[in-house]
Amino acid sequence: MEALQARFGLRIAARLSEGSRELPHDISERLKASRELALERARLARRVEAATSTQVSGSGPTATLSLGGGSKSDWWLKLASALPMAALVAGFLFIAHAHTRQQIAAAAEIDAALLSDDVPPVAYSDPGFVEFLKTPRD
Repeated sequence: MEALQARFGLRIAARLSEGSRELPHDISERLKASRELALERARLARRVEAATSTQVSGSGPTATLSLGGGSKSDWWLKLASALPMAALVAGFLFIAHAHTRQQIAAAAEIDAALLSDDVPPVAYSDPGFVEFLKTPRD
């Protein structure tokens, strides 16, 4: 496949070279500069690709960069993806606990107000209590 691509590229290059002989000098110089720039960019892209595809490893205090998946890196990846979920669950539990404590505090405040009032608690179950509440106090 690569040989076929190389042959095709050579045929196109030959056709372009034949056609460039008929062009004015200034246009041919601009095309030459553009070709050289394109070749330089292609060489640079190959160098960058080669540098990123290699694995860098060292011994001692140097760091190791591995693009392949090992069992140790898989474990860290799983842990790193589970930590946000654990923090979310802990946050929900804290919110539920705080809400429950707030409800208990509100109920305790109401109970304290009822017990410290002049009305005995048995009066709240009396059907005439509503009439008692409607009458103004002196």
